[in-house]
Amino acid sequence: MAMARGSSGLAYPDRFYAAASYAGFDGSPDPSKGVTSKFSNDVALLLYALFQQATVGPCNVPKPRGWSPVEQSKWTSWHGLGNMAQTEAMRLFVKILEEEDPSWYSRASDFVAEPSVAVEETNASDIKPVVENGHSISETKTISTENAMTDEIEDKDIISDGPGSIALYDQWVAPTLSGLRPKGRYEHGAAVLQDKMYLYGGNHNGRYLSDLHVLDLKSWTWSKVDAKSKSDSPDPQNSGIGTPCAGHSLISWDNKLLSIAGHTKDPSEAITVKEFDPQTSTWSALKTYGKPPISRGGQSVNLVGTSLVIFGGQDAKRSLLNDLHILDLETMTWDEFDAAGTPPSPRADHAAAVHAERYLLIFGGGSHATCFNDLHVLDLQTMEWSRPTQQGEIPSPRAGHAGVTIGDNWFIVGGGDNKSGVSETAVLNMSTLVWSVVTTTEGRVPVASEGLSLVVSSCDGEDVLVSFGGYNGRYSNEVNVLKPSHKSTIQSKIMAPIPDSVSAVHNATNATNATRDMESDCEAGQDGKFREISVDNSDSNPKQGAKVEEGSKYFLDKVKAEKEELESLLGKEKLMSLQLKQEMADAENRNSDLYKELQSVRGQLAAEQSRCFKLEVDVAELRQKLQTLEALQKELEILQRQKAASEEAALSSKRQSSGGMWTWLTGAPPSQEEDDA
Repeated sequence: MAMARGSSGLAYPDRFYAAASYAGFDGSPDPSKGVTSKFSNDVALLLYALFQQATVGPCNVPKPRGWSPVEQSKWTSWHGLGNMAQTEAMRLFVKILEEEDPSWYSRASDFVAEPSVAVEETNASDIKPVVENGHSISETKTISTENAMTDEIEDKDIISDGPGSIALYDQWVAPTLSGLRPKGRYEHGAAVLQDKMYLYGGNHNGRYLSDLHVLDLKSWTWSKVDAKSKSDSPDPQNSGIGTPCAGHSLISWDNKLLSIAGHTKDPSEAITVKEFDPQTSTWSALKTYGKPPISRGGQSVNLVGTSLVIFGGQDAKRSLLNDLHILDLETMTWDEFDAAGTPPSPRADHAAAVHAERYLLIFGGGSHATCFNDLHVLDLQTMEWSRPTQQGEIPSPRAGHAGVTIGDNWFIVGGGDNKSGVSETAVLNMSTLVWSVVTTTEGRVPVASEGLSLVVSSCDGEDVLVSFGGYNGRYSNEVNVLKPSHKSTIQSKIMAPIPDSVSAVHNATNATNATRDMESDCEAGQDGKFREISVDNSDSNPKQGAKVEEGSKYFLDKVKAEKEELESLLGKEKLMSLQLKQEMADAENRNSDLYKELQSVRGQLAAEQSRCFKLEVDVAELRQKLQTLEALQKELEILQRQKAASEEAALSSKRQSSGGMWTWLTGAPPSQEEDDA
């Protein structure tokens, strides 16, 4: 792992002793006691073992006989290092300290002495191999002083000590910053304009941000921009101010910044293009013509000449896209293209780059459940998609990564695979499509995050990568810088550069066969081309013949080396093929289980549908009975009223028929009708 933060740039062993002093290894009888207050027991024991290995050497002391868990653990840790070289123990000590306490050097100035570099005559025996990231590299212990000039210096040695300088190659380091840092975030936009990195928007705890910050890449100073809307755009929605967003793209164009697309709380129907003018600190919305794409976030936007090429993303309904649109910045007119060939599958949070102002490269990205590591190329002249064969150390599937180009090299940083952040910083030679790993980080560091930003700047006259933010379990607001060395930009010469079409790259198998044929021809014997040239030249000029023969031998050795490398690549391809077959078999088994589960659910659904139908029939019968009951109730009420009327009529008749008897009994005088009777 590269020493990402807090690295002093001191040459060994000065850096080691500075780290040891800071950690508490000051020559006390029990060095492990000095670090227990700073680190966990496991880390303290490992640091103790590395310190002993670096200062004393391999553990030759007998194992403690008395029962003491501390002494037993210390001896076991030290003895377990075996015959590890002292320089390697120093390197690992510093690396582990920086992983546990990235900012140790900024607090250890009292322990650090001035770096001392021995200057003396050196030769090949002075250069010892150091294994780093699985590769053997040469560490120059001294600097040659032939003709009072330094002939060579290891890439990872000190190159400058000035303010803001980056002292290490191919390692992520955290520069010393000043000013008020922005809030931690991811899915923000970042772009460089006039040696300043502008940072806009992003996502923090599910909330979209709208703030704008500037990092001066010369003084490494943060400042916040008090942006306002343009006077002719009073509506905040149209002015670009007050519209928090994430997943957008920030592009430098004509000394201004363009913010394209992105997720917002209240998304519009189409992509919006906003412009920020650093001179006036104003946002404004740009009017476009033609049919704009639907709104989205997580798309890729690349500047090609005077046009922006937009691919993919995810719309407001979480639907993934793989459409292609181009915005002409001179006429502000949208065009949609249906390119020939097979386009990449719908995806978001991928990375895209432009090579030779002609080829658009799409790498990785993700769907709702899958991450990709495929590479697609669009020829912007013929408007045709292709999927060329990748070579070298192909990066693992990822989404949310960031990429920038320096010359023919495309650097890919960060991203995640739905399980963890990706720790490798990879580089693709876009002419040969050969991948290699620049460096690998360890632990939960910002450059192994999703949604980080990456830009290219200049430091001490050299290009550097500058990353900011990201999310890997926490929201980061840290800045990290990597200066690529020539080693990371010189790719394997397995294949010749492609003159006109990136998609014409041969695969590794064909290259291996061609190499074998070339080697066979070179070893043909007396009739071979190189042997014949060597003999002819040796007759006329012995020295020249020897040089030619030596050159042919060098060429054969080079061919053999390339053959072995190609065979290694082919073996990796076969291993990857077996892994893919195994994954396919596992996927088929999962599909089979899911199909069985689907059949079971379908059976349950059919049973529920049948039960529901029976219930509907029962309900219909009950409704019919209820209607019949209501009719009977009405008839009963009619009969009851008729009965009551009949009873009342009978009672009235009875009273009239019994009137004479009651009159006689009471002695009342008869009425006139009775007298007449």
